[in-house]
This record gives sequence, C-alpha cells and structure tokens, in this order.
Amino acid sequence: MQKRIALFTLSAVILTATAFAQMGGGRPSPAASASCDLGGGKSIKTDYSSPRMRGRKIYGELVPFGEVWRTGANEATTFVTSADVVVGGKTVPAGSYTLFTVPNADNWTLIINMKTGEWGIPYKYESEELARVDIKVSKLPAPVENFMIAYEKGGHGCTLRIDWETTRASVDISAK
Repeated sequence: MQKRIALFTLSAVILTATAFAQMGGGRPSPAASASCDLGGGKSIKTDYSSPRMRGRKIYGELVPFGEVWRTGANEATTFVTSADVVVGGKTVPAGSYTLFTVPNADNWTLIINMKTGEWGIPYKYESEELARVDIKVSKLPAPVENFMIAYEKGGHGCTLRIDWETTRASVDISAK
C-alpha cells in the first residue's frame, strides 16, 4: 500500500513539473517568439520574454520614458535575419542582433545592436549599435495585458509590432 501511495505521489509530482515547464517554467515573463517569412527563403525571427501588466502603469512608470529599455523582460530581445533587410529605412545585414527601444509618449526609437547574449539591462552597448530607427507609435483601442511582439505580413515585407498596455510601436521591414 505504501509503495502505491509513493508511486502515485511521484507520478503526480512529475506530471505537475511537466505541466509547469510547458507553461513557461513558472517565469512571470515567459519566453515567446515571432517570425516573418519575407519570401525567397528570407526570414526574420525575434525571441523575447513577455511580461504581464498585472495592474501596473507601464509606459512612463515601470518602463521610464526617454531611457533604453530591453523591450521585454529577462534576456535581451533577439532579432535574427537570414538575409539583408531594411528596417525603417536603415540597412541591416543578415545576422543576429538584439533589439532595444527608447520609449517616449509620442515617439520611440528602435536600437539594433550587434552585441548578443546579454541579459538586457543596464544598457552599456552604445559602441556596438548598428542603427537607431524612429518607429511609429499609436494608441490601441483596448489594453493588452501580455507584452507582445508580432510581425504583420504586408506587400513588400513585414511590419514589426510591439504591443503592450495601450501602446503600439511599429516599423516596416523589407528584404533588401
């Protein structure tokens, strides 16, 4: 009888741990990714951690205006392109990069950095910046609880969208 109880308990622990790991391992900001097929074998992939609003004021408080932000949580957000692309008018060669942003109330700046593998903050990688790009900011009709990066396929490429709280920041990307 004790062996059955022990076996049952062990099975329950293993199943719970497996479910927990599949839900992001219990991280408050689970891993997420977005990608875009630019056609002709050319693609973009972005990996990031997705924090939650949880009743907090995000832009201007949790994420201060005018300061470099890792654009997500935990590790710095990655941007990997299999071909040369144009991001908001700036050429980005094929390769792996990190994305940072400088949010402001009415405009944002996207930073494409050649340094990869960093935690995300504090930002001390100015010397390794490939480009800074102005990106559009608009208001969303309803609050978005989970920070999200997505790509929307368009005529000549994709639009990178960053949605959280009631803010959308976006920039067009096309194959070069």
